[in-house]
Amino acid sequence: MRFLLAFLLPAVLAAQPESRHNLVFDNIPQKWNEGLPLGNGTIGCLVWQKDGRLRFALDRADLWDLRPMKGLDRPEFSYKWVAGQVKKREYGIVQEYFDAPYEREAGPTKLPGGALEFGTVGSTEKNGVTLHIANGLATIRWADGKALETFVHAGAQEGWFRCRGFGNPDEIIRLMAPQYGAPKEADNGNSVQGSDLARLGYIQGEPVLKKGVWTYRQTGWGDFSYDISVAVRKLADGDFEGVWTISSQLPGQKSRSGAEKLVKKALERGFDASLQASAAWWEAYWAQSSVVIPDTLIEREYYLDMYKFGCTARENGPMISLQAVWTADNGRLPPWKGDLHHDLNTQMSYWPAYTSNHLTEGLSYLNHLDRNEKAHRAYTKKYFGTSGLNIPGVSTFDGTEMGGWIQYSCSPTVAAWCAQHYYQHWRYSRDRVWLEKHAWPFFRDVAIHLSEVTQKNKDGVRVLPLSSSPEINDNSITAWFADTWTNYDLSLTRFVFEKTAELASELGLTDESGRWLLLSKELPAYSLEADGALKFAPELPYRTSHRHFSHLMAIHPLGLLDWHNEADRTVISRSLALLDSVGPSQWCGYSWAWLANLRARARDGEGAREALRIFASSFVSPNSFHLNGDQSGKGYSSFSYDPFTLEGNFASAAGLLEMLLQSHGGIVRVFPAIPDDWQQECSFRNLRSEGAFLISAEYGKNIKIIAEQGGQLILAVPPGDWYALGKRSNIGVKDGIWKCNLEKGERVMLVTKG
Repeated sequence: MRFLLAFLLPAVLAAQPESRHNLVFDNIPQKWNEGLPLGNGTIGCLVWQKDGRLRFALDRADLWDLRPMKGLDRPEFSYKWVAGQVKKREYGIVQEYFDAPYEREAGPTKLPGGALEFGTVGSTEKNGVTLHIANGLATIRWADGKALETFVHAGAQEGWFRCRGFGNPDEIIRLMAPQYGAPKEADNGNSVQGSDLARLGYIQGEPVLKKGVWTYRQTGWGDFSYDISVAVRKLADGDFEGVWTISSQLPGQKSRSGAEKLVKKALERGFDASLQASAAWWEAYWAQSSVVIPDTLIEREYYLDMYKFGCTARENGPMISLQAVWTADNGRLPPWKGDLHHDLNTQMSYWPAYTSNHLTEGLSYLNHLDRNEKAHRAYTKKYFGTSGLNIPGVSTFDGTEMGGWIQYSCSPTVAAWCAQHYYQHWRYSRDRVWLEKHAWPFFRDVAIHLSEVTQKNKDGVRVLPLSSSPEINDNSITAWFADTWTNYDLSLTRFVFEKTAELASELGLTDESGRWLLLSKELPAYSLEADGALKFAPELPYRTSHRHFSHLMAIHPLGLLDWHNEADRTVISRSLALLDSVGPSQWCGYSWAWLANLRARARDGEGAREALRIFASSFVSPNSFHLNGDQSGKGYSSFSYDPFTLEGNFASAAGLLEMLLQSHGGIVRVFPAIPDDWQQECSFRNLRSEGAFLISAEYGKNIKIIAEQGGQLILAVPPGDWYALGKRSNIGVKDGIWKCNLEKGERVMLVTKG
């Protein structure tokens, strides 16, 4: 036990974020999308200032208008029909039926909750606005002595505030309803800007103050409704504390306990006890892992991004959508309807979950997909006519398809990318029960769908009737490639067939394994340039800048092409060189974050660092939200717009982790892609690798290993004269590789001589 404590204690002590990682401002943010972000995966809050008044924008992840998207009930809504229209070159009708409604119709859509306002406020102190990410507490100090503390409870659906010197809360606090019933604007906007809330046609709810409790009920489409309640307790000398919550009632759900009852009960517990419980959750969260690097910009962005991950992911909570628990507070619908985009956004949002040792939080993605299985199967049967399983590329909270650019919103390989997260959870956890109950059934059913939707050509090669590559050629007929493969669809299908065979073998299902391995061999090779660079498709080389590196999926995230394989290395290096030569004019912020991951996979620490620095300095708002356009004006993109989405933040965090630890391909690599000048001050604690090994390391000094499940570890170490301590001291490092079969729970340390 003493050895165990000595082994783990330094990691725990080093894990908490430091004050340099906090958000600190002189003034309260003046824009909603620059507000201080608080959240717990289900409810969230943005603290900002509007028209001179302190404002909390309140949100809940399952506030959704779930009306069916018009047009998607047409009998023509099928992959086969779309393929026929493409072959006839009559594509306008496809766009009108299935793409146009996404822009034209107000719903389905994510909804904002409401807002709390706290009266007119004056000037704040210098550095008087702080978000303490170690415990999720936001504090504001004013020059006249007023002070505010606020947090969202990490383990309960409660938001708390305590105000000092504000006066009578009955005269100061106002609960504000979104303007669902306001006059419709002449300009209905678009999916990026968000259209006016009044277009939803709701009867406007009104906040009511009764016996010290604010309540607001809003009804929506169908039998949907939600309640906001705020309870306040007066303290002494103009001080008070309060708690708010949002409860929702989605169509078909059982009744939930009311918001008013919850806040009254919570208020009895009080601010301090609630903060203590919430801070304990954050302490445990940060104790899972930590990183130290000498680049303060990248390190701070990493901690801010992992803070947002802690605000948006819970094991049984909703999946992270485009803006998660921070819906627009501007009287309009959120950008891109705040929906679940599965052509990049949801997948990227969970990239850092595995190596950062946050598997539990990462399950919010997979559990949400499992809960929506019935809707996904109905969609698969209706649109593709296949058994098995696929997922809409653009969907509502309950998994229903929303249309949009049909090539991507109804791509045949969407579930294949989602499947990678099932695979990663298995590989990083080695939880065999979870493999049997979740990963294997999902892979098997996605593989069945792909086997049925593909067909053999005259040469016996399996192809797709229609293939595409997000979001290449946008929404035109030229975005389709008939009777062939894009490298995007091909790499995803190959991944599913190969990994389904692997999982079947792991479970002893020999016939199943052979079946899927045989199908993988019916797939063609990737489409390459003469020099070996990846194309988009056989007839479409990479010649135009684009935000989505869909043609590079085989490199990252799928890892089907591995830098350590000489033949693959040529493809990877030539593909990245071509990416450089074409340039970033049409990139978004997440493109730079993705580039960092690609550079790290290519063992290019300098390039990965540059990409992360560009992201952190040019594509994030002052509160660290990922903004799609370049805010610096330095030419990192021709896009300069600022709708925020979260996937870029989480892809950036994953990029740093890829620099520090990689474990795809069966070898765990420590510090595989760091710049030379990081070597003197680079370390990490409790990062997780495939095989369920927890790794801690200080560059050039030591590597600590905890074998959570046991098994063979093949470890590639940085240059140096390494040797193992203790019972494994007889196992040496050969050609930079330490190879050992570890027992479950075993702990090993490698150190360098001298």
